[in-house]
Amino acid sequence: MIMVTGASGRFSSAVLAELRARGIPALGGSRTPSVGQRHVDFSAPDSLDFNGVDTLLLVPAGAQEDDRQVAFNHAAVEVAERDGVSHIVYTSLTGAGDHLSMALPHRVTERMIMASGMTWTILRNGVYAEILCAPLSWEKRGEALRIVSPLGDGAVAAVARQDLACAAASLLSDPGRHERKVYELVGSRAVSAADVAGSLGCEVRDISLGDYRQLLAEGGMPSFRQSLMLSIASVIRHGFLARTGDDLPYLLGREPTDPLSVVVKAVVEHRSGLSIENN
Repeated sequence: MIMVTGASGRFSSAVLAELRARGIPALGGSRTPSVGQRHVDFSAPDSLDFNGVDTLLLVPAGAQEDDRQVAFNHAAVEVAERDGVSHIVYTSLTGAGDHLSMALPHRVTERMIMASGMTWTILRNGVYAEILCAPLSWEKRGEALRIVSPLGDGAVAAVARQDLACAAASLLSDPGRHERKVYELVGSRAVSAADVAGSLGCEVRDISLGDYRQLLAEGGMPSFRQSLMLSIASVIRHGFLARTGDDLPYLLGREPTDPLSVVVKAVVEHRSGLSIENN
């Protein structure tokens, strides 16, 4: 049996939907399970139960402090091995993201999994194209709107979330073909703030990371999230996430979705929720 953790999240629910579409039975695991799913709460390790699971897709919990995230993942790996899981697939972070503040728990977890007695596969997922609207805001310049961005000239090889879900489902359909493999699932092209602005027919104004920090603070974002968002903006700005790759089309069996179209769609959809200021 296949189990996918984090089943209430967008990525994991997309993986489960793709498996269903392929006629492959799979069980969702969630802290808030729906009917037919299993309760999986990483913060309560004594309650974890992976009995009957042959292949586990371990999708880590949302952003936590490093020690808490590592503890959650350690418990999951330990219980998976105890309960007889034969193959564990872990959704990690692209190797190009080692400068990101969120990278350390992923690398620690990869080591845990590789040192376990289970066979394994690591999916080093790139940045979701859908979340690239997060560092962007809008301001009015006369009657026109323009994008305000802390990303400078940096670009990111972003990936559509659905493509990553399809890649995971493809692997889960025949995990034996992917034993002891690490896949770098980055996009087919790098996207910049200027690319987004060009597609929308507007200008982009670059701001410093210090100005971006101030915007985050003024918006009431918790300090932990501020550090995470600043880390993402800085790493993109300085060119560390622009590298493309060919592992994603290999798992998909097709060309990936154009990430620019996904970013532009997300920016347009979220425009009403972004800060719009006069300048």
